[in-house]
Amino acid sequence: MELNNYREELDRIDKQLLSLFSERMAIAGEIAQWKQENSKPVLDVRREKEKLRMMEELSPDDLKEYSVSLFSMMMELSRSYQNRILHPSSPETIAIEKALKETPQLFPETAFVACQGVEGAYSGIACEKLFKRPSIFYFSTFDAVFSAIEKGLCKYGVIPVENSTAGTVNAVYDLMRKHDFRIVRSVRVKIDHNLLVRPGTKVEDIREIYSHAQAIAQCSAFLQTMPNVKVIPCENTAVAAKMVAESEEKGIAALSSRSCSKLYGLEILKPDVQNSGNNHTRFICISKDLEIYPGADRTSLMMVLPHEPGSLYRMLSRFNALGINLTKLESRPMPERSFEFMFYFDLDTSVYSPRFIQLMGELGDISEEHEYLGSYSEVI
Repeated sequence: MELNNYREELDRIDKQLLSLFSERMAIAGEIAQWKQENSKPVLDVRREKEKLRMMEELSPDDLKEYSVSLFSMMMELSRSYQNRILHPSSPETIAIEKALKETPQLFPETAFVACQGVEGAYSGIACEKLFKRPSIFYFSTFDAVFSAIEKGLCKYGVIPVENSTAGTVNAVYDLMRKHDFRIVRSVRVKIDHNLLVRPGTKVEDIREIYSHAQAIAQCSAFLQTMPNVKVIPCENTAVAAKMVAESEEKGIAALSSRSCSKLYGLEILKPDVQNSGNNHTRFICISKDLEIYPGADRTSLMMVLPHEPGSLYRMLSRFNALGINLTKLESRPMPERSFEFMFYFDLDTSVYSPRFIQLMGELGDISEEHEYLGSYSEVI
C-alpha cells in the first residue's frame, strides 16, 4: 500500500474519532448539569482512577502508556468543558472584570515607589524606566519593600525576579507567598557591571571585592582571573559601591553600575566585566491594588498543586488544551510542608482572551491553593 493510502485510512479513522469525541463531550456536558443539580463536584478522583485503570487493562501491552495518556487528556478536557458550563465566572474573573473597568487608561507618570538598596541601585534604574518622575524610597531588604506596599507607605514597589545569565532571584520568590501584592507591570534592564575602586587604586592593590550575590554570579569568569581576591556578597550592588566610597581602605572594590561610579565618585578600573554582553534583569512593579492597564498580555499565577503523581502534568495539560503559552515555570519549596512545592507560572495570554477567562474560572478545580498575581505588559 502507498503512503497516500495509509493517510486516507488515517483520515477516515480521525473523522470517526472526532465524531466520537464530540459525542463524548456532549455527554460530559449533560453530566455537568446532573452534578450541578445534585451538588456534586466536577472532579471525581475515584472514578477517574478506575477509568484509567480499566483503559490500561483493555489496551495492548505495547500501547498501555499511550492509552493512559490519551484518556488522561480526554478527562482533562471533559473537566475543562464541564467547568466552563458550570462556572462561567469565579471570584478571580469578577475581580479581573472590575479591574479592567476601573483601572486608568494610562500608566502613571509619577508615584511613590519602594526599591531595595540605596541610590544608584539597578532597581532604581528600573523604576525610572517605568515612571517618568518617580519619588523613590529605598529599603534595606526585599521583605521591607513588600511590607511597604502592604502597609501603604508606597503605592508601588520595584523588585528583581530573574536575570538572563544568573537565573531566578530565589529570595524574591520565597517572599511572594508571604505577602499580599499584585503585579501591574514588568520591565527589563540591561545590566553592565564594572569594577569600581577609589581613585588611584590599582588592580594589584585589590584584596576584597563586594557586590550582590547575583552580580557575583554574573561576573564569575572575570572573578576567576583574580584568584587571590576575596569576594564578599552584600545586600546590593549600589550598597557595595557606597561602601567602597566611604571606606578608608584602598584594597577594596565593588562590582556595580556605571551610574554608581559617578554617583559615589569612584573610578571604573575594569568596565563591563559581566560574563555576557546580553545581560538583562527583569523587574516587576507591584502594588497592593489589582490594576490591569490596557495591552496586558502576560499573567502571573502562584499555585500549590496536590502532592500526587501527575498533578503538574494536569495543570500543564490545561494550559495546552486552552492554547495558552507558558513562558516561565518556577518551583520553590514550602518550609511548612516536607518536600512539597509552590509553583509560579508566567503565561503569555491577553487578558481579553476568552480562553484566559475560562482558565481563571477553572483554577480551583486543579489546585489546592492558587493566587492570581496580576495581568500586565512588559517594558523592554
